[in-house]
Amino acid sequence: MRAKDLPARQVWLSFYASTWHEYNNFGALRPYLIRAGKAMTASFDAASPLRIAYLCDEDPRDRHSYSGGNARILAALRAHVGAVTVLDHRWHGAEPARRLIESAPPAIAMRTRWRAQLALAPMIARGVARELAAGKHDVLFCAYGFHALHALRLPHGMICAYTSDATPSIYRRSRVGAAYGSYLSASRLLDPLIERAERRVFRGCDALFWPSKWLRDAAIRRYGLDPARAHLVPWGAGIGDPGPPADVPLVRGGDIRLLLLGRDWEGKGGPLAVAVLSGLRAAGHDARLTVIGCTPPEADRGPHVTVYPHLDKSIPAECAQLCEALARAHFMVMPSFESFGFAFCEASAYGLPSLCLDVGGVPVRDGVNGYALPPGSGADDFMGIIVDYIGDPARYRALRASTRAEYETRLNWRVWGEAVRARLLALRAQQPVPQSTTRTVRSITERSVMSDRSRK
Repeated sequence: MRAKDLPARQVWLSFYASTWHEYNNFGALRPYLIRAGKAMTASFDAASPLRIAYLCDEDPRDRHSYSGGNARILAALRAHVGAVTVLDHRWHGAEPARRLIESAPPAIAMRTRWRAQLALAPMIARGVARELAAGKHDVLFCAYGFHALHALRLPHGMICAYTSDATPSIYRRSRVGAAYGSYLSASRLLDPLIERAERRVFRGCDALFWPSKWLRDAAIRRYGLDPARAHLVPWGAGIGDPGPPADVPLVRGGDIRLLLLGRDWEGKGGPLAVAVLSGLRAAGHDARLTVIGCTPPEADRGPHVTVYPHLDKSIPAECAQLCEALARAHFMVMPSFESFGFAFCEASAYGLPSLCLDVGGVPVRDGVNGYALPPGSGADDFMGIIVDYIGDPARYRALRASTRAEYETRLNWRVWGEAVRARLLALRAQQPVPQSTTRTVRSITERSVMSDRSRK
């Protein structure tokens, strides 16, 4: 192989190795050669772009996949981290099984697909391994579907990174999972096998980027993860940066505009939001609620509830309606049960404080970009916060300012991408340079075992 075909890092290490041999008798030069070699290697690692293979169990071109998170993660990697190649989300040798499952009713297909992919992982992984072998990648970055990594063998030196807002075992045992129940009760028999597979996959990853402290802490405890590999890096909003928000005064005697976003009226806490609205109006406040993304039942609709069953962000006129609602509201009241919640990031982008329940990994910090109330809180608890701010307009303006600052410093994809890139570059700099052009492979399970041994 010609020198120009080798990575710059390997060329320079080879150069310094030969220099070391030539000047072996000059001991005084050795420390300088070592420092110079490390500096040159680090500079090349930082300057050369990361080459990323992106893997998910769903197609990231589908902007609805994982509530849009799949497409947003891919876009953030491309914009802020490196050059990305999307791997085929289909099942390679087991593709007929995937197509059969997709033909089932959506509720069954959604719950069966990932379990079947886990069971067929050895067959599917061979196809993914061929894709990886055909390219030159520094990183395999997997989003959401941990089962896509199970039984996979990676080329030696390739970094394995992962992100998701939940894992099956943690979700199932959380308040979020309990709120939705189990659709396939027979699947509980598979839970021990699933958790064992999760543990092997996560311990075999070099970097785990969890978007919430709730999930990071739970994953470290449940799977016995190395905290140094488990990073708290919040996700961002599903909209572009709207810029500094306009002043939206909250004054006694004025109207109070509440907002709820989501496709599941019950799951997003719609009935409680309506109870808050009703309580405020009963107390003499001109409160109004705008609902976007779902249709409340007739009993929850009234003259002070405005409903947009669906607004498509890809349609300029509808996107403008959504943005106007975010910009004009005083509080987003969404006592939902979810493991993250992109809507809270979007509200923060507009300086809109959120009132929610402290459930799962919602990205709301008390007094910073809203309040996450204890589970079981009722309408009076939410009303109390709103009424307190009505009586102190200056304090409300400060809350809007800190809400926007939370978006600028934590809840946006640029910040996420910069943190991910810095960590992946550091990991690449630590990778040994292959001594030959032959690329060995190591399975995720083998990497997990080696990780366990290194911690003992």
